[in-house]
Amino acid sequence: MKSFRLNRLFNAKSGRCFDVAVDHGFFNQPGFLQGIESMPKVIKTLVDAAPDAIQLTVGQARHLQEIPGREKPSLVLRTDVANIYGKELPASRFSLVIEETMLQAVRFDAACVCVNLFQIPGAPEVHEQCVENILKLKPQADYYGMPMMVEPLVFQPNEKAGGYMVNGDVVQIMHLVRQAVELGADIIKADPTDDVSLYNQVVETAGGIPVLVRGGGRVSDREILERTQGLLKQGAAGIVYGRNIIQHPNPKGITRALMAMVHDNGSVDDALKLIA
Repeated sequence: MKSFRLNRLFNAKSGRCFDVAVDHGFFNQPGFLQGIESMPKVIKTLVDAAPDAIQLTVGQARHLQEIPGREKPSLVLRTDVANIYGKELPASRFSLVIEETMLQAVRFDAACVCVNLFQIPGAPEVHEQCVENILKLKPQADYYGMPMMVEPLVFQPNEKAGGYMVNGDVVQIMHLVRQAVELGADIIKADPTDDVSLYNQVVETAGGIPVLVRGGGRVSDREILERTQGLLKQGAAGIVYGRNIIQHPNPKGITRALMAMVHDNGSVDDALKLIA
């Protein structure tokens, strides 16, 4: 049954996936709601742009799944909530998973679930919690035939720019990606490397498990398109972008531009024309 759901997630033409992450409100962090204040409007805009999937929480999935008809993005259900994204790590840190995770995913007709695997300087206990979460979810995922996307995130120290500051060191990313694969991930959602030309090493260490690349912070259109092109050439199976879509002045245009690159191997210049 996992393959049936994966068929809804990966594009039939390219074999790749473009998932738009809109789960930021789950984390109670100032600034995370920029561009997604009205979720019904955001989801309608994204559905019109037709990415392969939209990543949502249990509280927001209804806005996607209530839309009638078959021609809409698949649901990727975010399963865990954490309090580690601020400039300062709180004294008590947590990463918690929703109850009856896979059963909720089945009820929401999700094509996939997503769970974090954090590596945070100064917070090894959060890494332990993440491993425990994945270990508990794995047999549930297998039982219900629900693909499990594991998101290995290597943080720089939080005081630099909060928990969204990516550590692009290829060795650290490779090691955490490999742990995610060893824990039973069906899909990997990983950070980009500082040197995009090295990303083939991340793909190789995943051993055939498809690797989708996380978008990170908001950058210029040309930068995100050039990075995406480079990552795809290095073997990435797709992308999971959030802020570069939802905080863009033209979310529909940038989505279509990225779709052209992911599924049609379009050029950067041609993709830029789709945004204007």
